Amino acid sequence: MSTLAAEEGRPAGGGAVPLVSLRGVTKTYPGHPPLTVLKDVTLDVEPAENVAVVGPSGSGKTTMISIMGLLDHATRGEIWIDGVNAATLPEPARARLRAESIGFVFQQFFLLPTLAAWENVAEGMLYQGLRRGVRRRRALEALDRVGLSARASHRPGELSGGEQQRVAIARAIAGGPRLLFADEPTGALDQASGHLIVDYLQTIARDGTTVIVITHDQGLAARFARRISLLDGEIVGDEGSAEPAAGTGVGDERQ
Repeated sequence: MSTLAAEEGRPAGGGAVPLVSLRGVTKTYPGHPPLTVLKDVTLDVEPAENVAVVGPSGSGKTTMISIMGLLDHATRGEIWIDGVNAATLPEPARARLRAESIGFVFQQFFLLPTLAAWENVAEGMLYQGLRRGVRRRRALEALDRVGLSARASHRPGELSGGEQQRVAIARAIAGGPRLLFADEPTGALDQASGHLIVDYLQTIARDGTTVIVITHDQGLAARFARRISLLDGEIVGDEGSAEPAAGTGVGDERQ
């Protein structure tokens, strides 16, 4: 359970409530006329599901994930994350919840070229208030989970595209998030590397982290247990569900 959820006295996932809940979420950008990119979306995602959100360009999938990941605000509706109504939180509390509970992987790797792989992973935990030694240990553990222990001291320029994306995944999971978002994580990779990345994401879900992937690739989406289809800002399909896996919690090592 996140600290914020505990402070509110609410359950944070488990069997009590969905890990993520959208209730009547709408996103409209001002203009003449205004542009509505999400339309009254209601959706629940359970702990340890592995979900593909699929749709053509302009369907609203990136906007929906940005709102679920607390990177953007909805115009209207409720966003419950880890037992907390994030739509009502002030910005510092949103940032805190995001740091405690959410990890992100993007199509571009966003690695710092002068830092070793483990240092890039450790940088992702700066805002969690962890000591450097704890961050280093967790970074090495996360790299081991994605099969990169032997490359931990290599800089991004010494790694292949697939390896760089695995470093980015390690960075996203090192802090022990309950929820991982991946936005077109295979878009910059060859097919073999892309399949490997999906394998790692599904393993992470089996270990207890909820994984939600954005893709326009129907073939890739078919590899996920649940597939949510968006079109013109509305959910037009929702197939399958994952059996939640029992994950292991990460102890609080802030000092």
